[in-house]
Amino acid sequence: MLRALIFDVDGTLAETEEAHRQAFNRTFAEFGLDWNWDAGLYGRLLKVSGGKERMRAFAAPGHLDDGLVDRLHRRKTGIYTAAVATGAVPLRPGVARLIAEARAAGLRLAVATTTTRANLLALLDGATGGAGHHWFEVMACADDAPVKKPDPQVYRFVLERLGLPAADCLAVEDTRNGVLAARGAGIGVVVTRSAYSADDDVAGAWAVWPDLSRVGLSDLTALVPP
Repeated sequence: MLRALIFDVDGTLAETEEAHRQAFNRTFAEFGLDWNWDAGLYGRLLKVSGGKERMRAFAAPGHLDDGLVDRLHRRKTGIYTAAVATGAVPLRPGVARLIAEARAAGLRLAVATTTTRANLLALLDGATGGAGHHWFEVMACADDAPVKKPDPQVYRFVLERLGLPAADCLAVEDTRNGVLAARGAGIGVVVTRSAYSADDDVAGAWAVWPDLSRVGLSDLTALVPP
C-alpha cells in the first residue's frame, strides 16, 4: 500500500541545475579562479553528487583545501538562493498538481536530497510563494545525511523519520545516482528525466517519464505491489 511519496529536489521538483551552474561560475570568477563550467562539462560533473564534492573532483589534487572549498560553497549557495528565491526557477510540469492530489488522498510527503536546506527552502520560497514549506512532513537534506547519493543514507534517514517501511513508499528521482540511492534503501522509484539527466542509465526504476504532466496518483499507486 502506497503511504508516502519521497521527492528528490534538483532536476525533479524543479530544473535547478542551470541556476546551480551559473552560481558556481560566478563564484569562481569572484574568487579569481580560472574555472568556467560549460553545460557539457557540468553535465559530466553532475555524476558526482554534492557541490563540494564536485569542486574537489574537478580540481587538480592539492589545489583546493577544505577551508577554500567551504568558502566557495558558502558563496555559491548565497548566489543560488538569491536567484531561485525570486521565482526564476518554477516547479516542473505536473509537480504541484501531483503533490496536491497526494495530499488530498492523505499520503505523507517527504524530500530526500543531497542539496543544502538553504537551497531547498529558497526554491520553495520562490517557486511556491512559501506554501511548499508545509507540503513535506520530512525534508532531509545534505545537512541531515552528509553521505551523498548514490549512497542510500538520505533515504534511510527519511524512512526512519516517517516511521514507515520502504515497501510503503515511492521515490521520485531524475538521475542514476538517485535511483541507486532509493533502491539501496529498498524503496521503489520512478524517474522524470531532467535536462541534465536525459541520457542517464536509470535501470531499476519502475517507470520513466519525461515529466509529471500526465502522471496522476493512480499511475503511481498502480506500480506498488499490493
